Amino acid sequence: MKGGSGAAGRSGETAGRSGGEAGPGRLVVGVSGSLASLAALRAAALEAAGTGRPLLAVLAWEPPRGEAGYMLRPDRIWAENWRREARARLDRAFDEAFGGNPPGVADVERRLVRDRPWRALCATAGRPHDRLVIGVRGARWVLFGRGGTARRVLTRAGCPVLTVPAPRFPVLLRTRLRHARAVHFQPGGSGRAAV
Repeated sequence: MKGGSGAAGRSGETAGRSGGEAGPGRLVVGVSGSLASLAALRAAALEAAGTGRPLLAVLAWEPPRGEAGYMLRPDRIWAENWRREARARLDRAFDEAFGGNPPGVADVERRLVRDRPWRALCATAGRPHDRLVIGVRGARWVLFGRGGTARRVLTRAGCPVLTVPAPRFPVLLRTRLRHARAVHFQPGGSGRAAV
């Protein structure tokens, strides 16, 4: 899907922008707050710092029952509440990955798009010189399984796509890590995840 269709018209807001559209292309990274998306955000920021390319972080959101459910019972107050929650999730992802903006990256843009994740990412990274970075869970069947965001992005993107696997942890630590916050991994933090 190219940049001028569907989701591009609905991709509303932009915040945290600190520069222009110059350069060979942008690094567009999908952010959801998962460990895989945080790994993708860090990989994209590392490449942006090394190449000088702009970094565009995209978080796609929809009303809980989708757009069709919202059209049956539209409520602007709830829609604004969901948008604020998505904005907080995007900001929290940057805080957890970097403690703010990524170091060494001059041009950072944070964008919310009201659409399905695969459609929002393909429409945003519609230029041929862009590079799309997405986080994936490590298993091959997740990449190519039915209906997955990664599969749809890989088959429809109009630019190169870099898939970044989620970090792997021993099975016994996964439960603790689900409850861990960024402070648990910082020097001087408690060092233990709340159980």
